[in-house]
Amino acid sequence: MKNATLGFNIVLALAVSVLFYLHFSSKKSATAVANINTAVADGKFKIAYFEMDSLENHYEYFIEVRNVLRGKDQENNRQLSEMKNTFAAKYQELQKTAQGMTQAEVNGKQQELMQMEKTFQNKEQMLNQDLQNESFKRLQDVKRKVEDYLKEYNKDKGYSYVLTSSPDLIYLKDSVYNITSDLIKGLNNQYKKK
Repeated sequence: MKNATLGFNIVLALAVSVLFYLHFSSKKSATAVANINTAVADGKFKIAYFEMDSLENHYEYFIEVRNVLRGKDQENNRQLSEMKNTFAAKYQELQKTAQGMTQAEVNGKQQELMQMEKTFQNKEQMLNQDLQNESFKRLQDVKRKVEDYLKEYNKDKGYSYVLTSSPDLIYLKDSVYNITSDLIKGLNNQYKKK
């Protein structure tokens, strides 16, 4: 019961802290909202978007990257499939010949199979990690190229934001509307008060 009361009091203290911060920072928020409203009213606040699936299907560099990654994935699968087939053949051979072997020979073959299985798992993990790293690197390069192009494209367009229909990617942001530093500062101040 004592722990529940303490937990409840901590939650209440945090809630009061958040409300206190929001109350006294509302002037800054109101100014930011006023700036946005003014920009919208003046026609200076423009947003554009693009369809990510169209970009993926029609941007040649992206298609090239996707094909390279698919090729690497297929090669990885081929290597792993060869290792599986070798393992399966050795396993079947052991099952056929085990009756004519001594216990020491059977144990040796089982150790060999266990080592093959471990080698397969390590190889699979390494290949997957390599593919994941290369995918990340190449897709970051695609993203950078899109961002660089949009910066040039936007010089005479005047968009404040360029969004993609993919929910987790924004390729261009007008720093006037960036509240990141205020958000970090507020969150850090709140964290220090704990």
